[in-house]
Amino acid sequence: MFDKILIANRGEIALRVIRAAREMGIQSVAVHSTADSDAMHVRMADESVCIGPPSGTDSYLSIPAIIAACEVTGAQAIHPGYGFLSENANFVQIVEDHDLSFIGPTAEHIRVMGDKITAKDTMKKLGVPCVPGSDGGVPTLAEAKKLGEEMGYPVIVKATAGGGGRGMKVADTAADMEHAFMTARSEGKAAFGNDEVYIEKYLTTPRHIEIQVFGDGKGQAVHLGERDCSLQRRHQKVFEEAPGPSITAEERARIGKTCADAVARINYAGAGTIEFLYENGEFYFIEMNTRLQVEHPVTEAIFGVDLVREQIRVAAGLPMSFTQDELQINGHAIEVRINAEKLPEFSPRPGTISQFHAPGGLGVRMDSALYDGYKIPPYYDSLIAKLIVHGRDRPSALARLNRALGELIVDGVDTTVPLFHELLQEPDIHTGAYNIHWLEHWLETNLQD
Repeated sequence: MFDKILIANRGEIALRVIRAAREMGIQSVAVHSTADSDAMHVRMADESVCIGPPSGTDSYLSIPAIIAACEVTGAQAIHPGYGFLSENANFVQIVEDHDLSFIGPTAEHIRVMGDKITAKDTMKKLGVPCVPGSDGGVPTLAEAKKLGEEMGYPVIVKATAGGGGRGMKVADTAADMEHAFMTARSEGKAAFGNDEVYIEKYLTTPRHIEIQVFGDGKGQAVHLGERDCSLQRRHQKVFEEAPGPSITAEERARIGKTCADAVARINYAGAGTIEFLYENGEFYFIEMNTRLQVEHPVTEAIFGVDLVREQIRVAAGLPMSFTQDELQINGHAIEVRINAEKLPEFSPRPGTISQFHAPGGLGVRMDSALYDGYKIPPYYDSLIAKLIVHGRDRPSALARLNRALGELIVDGVDTTVPLFHELLQEPDIHTGAYNIHWLEHWLETNLQD
């Protein structure tokens, strides 16, 4: 087992890893920019190293600075959290070249799954169901129009290297194709340095269902059920829950086994999430995230496992501490993402926290790096907290979420908390009758100035 690990991240996810390491008797090293000198993850780690100025490019994305921090502190392994360098295959290769351990999958697995066309082709070969679409990239507008006619509209044009909702454009009719094709290409080029796009059939009322998998890198893998992440705004998840309210036990077992078998066959190591669109009882693969997810706590809640602890164990060469038969769902869990943003435009609002009080009580977990007087810097993502609740069933989890939101105090900045108060008044939320388009339609008519 490692004696010391470095967390190449910030905020609540850095705290999450520090806590797991401390419970395992492992020392932790926090890295930080000059803007994060007073951040909670810096205060809680056993050691800290400043790796650059406020800009993420010059600090949390600086591979030389992170490797140097390992060398000066004697850290043996790096946990990337999520975002930043967590899915950078080049970073993983450099880590390994410096005789350090990366707490996550191999560079090759990250590389394969990071290219959506290659990922889709790989998953097809592994028996995972995929959305009907083009066989590889679509180089010209003429070919895109031809495919649109053959597949039938609507279709969605996606950047091969896209993510976070960027490089994705829907063409409802043939007249929309030129704009969708050119925009997806330009966004892909600007955001990811790659203007290749592909085309898929656009499902009209799907849910976003993702399967949590975990492999030991030696041909053994399990699944930890599904999460429903259908409540989204501009392809960004807002509200996540497990298990999915629309998924039957039979469907869970079927798609879960398919995913676990797939990652076992490629000797995948660590945590991974296979994401699907789900419509009319069918699952369609869209992408695989080769890292820990923001919403991993809801899975931890219903299975009673620590996924970060498991990541560290497997990276150290130890076997998984559970088998598929031992993983049994207990109750229901929900997570809401709380951002420092002003409604209804969802514009970032960094500032100073004048008062912070986290809710508590049975079945309530608050993952956050906030404290009274903390200055939220303007340089990073606006996520400031994740509120997770766990109940014996979905109605009790929703009731607990309502209660916990009422206890939460975040003063000094605008947040998205009022959105969740409003959503909990909606009958569709309580019945689970929503899809990936529901929230945006609701926002158009309900959340106005």
